[in-house]
Amino acid sequence: MAEIGKDIIRAKDLLEAGEVIGLPTETVYGLAANALNPVAVAKIFEVKNRPTFDPLIIHTDSIEKVKDWVESIPLDLELMFRKFSPGPLTLLLPRKPIIPDLVTSGLPRVAVRIPSHPIALDLLSQLDFPLAAPSANPFGYISPTSALHVNQQLGDQISYILDGGSCEVGLESTIVGFEDNQLTVYRKGGLAIEKIEEYFGPVEVKEHSSSNPSAPGMLKSHYAPNKEVKFLDDLGNKLRKKIGLLRFSEVNIELSEENQFILSNTKNLNEAAQRLFEGLRYLDGLDIETIYLELVPDIGIGRAINDRLRRAAAQG
Repeated sequence: MAEIGKDIIRAKDLLEAGEVIGLPTETVYGLAANALNPVAVAKIFEVKNRPTFDPLIIHTDSIEKVKDWVESIPLDLELMFRKFSPGPLTLLLPRKPIIPDLVTSGLPRVAVRIPSHPIALDLLSQLDFPLAAPSANPFGYISPTSALHVNQQLGDQISYILDGGSCEVGLESTIVGFEDNQLTVYRKGGLAIEKIEEYFGPVEVKEHSSSNPSAPGMLKSHYAPNKEVKFLDDLGNKLRKKIGLLRFSEVNIELSEENQFILSNTKNLNEAAQRLFEGLRYLDGLDIETIYLELVPDIGIGRAINDRLRRAAAQG
């Protein structure tokens, strides 16, 4: 298994040597490597068993550095970057040739973000290259929100995981760009669409893609447990012993509490987002046959939670 620690210098040395590490961010833990080194980036795809048609997000610590790797930043997107970064926002921007095709799956734009996690920012500030860092989980499985999750899933394939504690947001970043001169959200995430619209007006929201996505994280089936997953509406009135429930705020008194995971007893959507992947992971580890999901209120970050729940239940 990998070593878990807080040694930023060791992490820096491994990245400079072309290795892959586990990286904490405020959203989820990433599987990080030098984004300008195609050999290192290829290791990410190998470790995750990720298809190369699914592009990656690159991470850095300042807008000034971003400008070294993209051709331009449209004014509205730069204003958005400065408003919401560091934070759970990713922008799709026209890339410079220095960004390898493997990072963008050959697409003309690269996804860029500045994470708000202090350990990630400290590490990124000491690097002269960005980090490609998709979620540190086997492709399609539940995203990790702790160093232990990363070690349980990929610890036998990487040597080091930076430990930054539990992720504060718990959902991947919101991805935004321009399409046909329209501000477009390509992936719902930790930055609520309502917050973007409050400052920048109405946005178009893209739904997921079954193949060849135009941005990272757009595949229809994703974030999924190994167990069968359905929605609570499909259960009917009769509970069975071999099931688990993921619910928003209330325990079902007809089923053992051990077979249930409540996202937020106080109906707090931010807490629900933070606990979502933990809950899916917990239920996936039980001796049950099917996990039943309950949608949360479809407002604010709840829209991103429901997006993840629908993709967890999608059948490819």
